[in-house]
Amino acid sequence: MTTLEWMAALASALGVWLTGQRLVVCWPVLILASLLYGMVFMQAALYADAALQGVFVVLSAYGWWQWFSGVRVWGSVQVVAYPKVALMWRDMGLTAIAGLALALALHDWTDDPTPTADAMLSAYSILAQFWSARRYRQNWLLWMAVDVLYTVLFLERALWVTAALYAAFVVLAVRGWWKWGQTPLPPVSG
Repeated sequence: MTTLEWMAALASALGVWLTGQRLVVCWPVLILASLLYGMVFMQAALYADAALQGVFVVLSAYGWWQWFSGVRVWGSVQVVAYPKVALMWRDMGLTAIAGLALALALHDWTDDPTPTADAMLSAYSILAQFWSARRYRQNWLLWMAVDVLYTVLFLERALWVTAALYAAFVVLAVRGWWKWGQTPLPPVSG
C-alpha cells in the first residue's frame, strides 16, 4: 500500500463516479487516474495493465471530445443504446482474439505472473472504455464483469487498495447502469 496507489485509487473512484453522473469532467480526472495507475502497475509487474493505462489516457481524451459533442440533458451527456446486438457481439469476439494475442506476447516476452488474466482483462477494459466514450449504456455491464475479475487479480497480487477499489467499482458500475437507464435511450447510427 503506497501513497501512489492511494492517490490513483481516489482519482479512479472519483472519475468513475463522475462518469456515472454523466458529467464531462470525468474525463480529465480519469486521465490523471490512468497516469498514476500506470506507475503503480509498472511497479507490480502488471505490464498489460500498465500499458492499458496509456490506452486509457488516449481513450479518455477521445471520450472527452465525444462527450463535448454529445447531446446534453440538464447538464449531463445523453446516453445512447448500442446500435445493433450483432455489432456488440462482434466487438466482444474481436476483443477476445486481441486479448489472446496479447496473452501470448506477455507469456513469451515478460515476467507477468498472470499473462492471460492480465491480457484478457486489459482487452475487455479497452472495449468497455470505448463503449463508455461512445455513451453506450452497455459499457456498465461489461465493467461489472471486468471489475469482479480484476478484484480477484489484484487480491492475488497483494494490491489491497486497488482490489478494494475494484470491488467498489462493481458497485459503481451497478449504479452507473441504473443511473444511465433513468432516461429513454435514443438510437445511435453506429
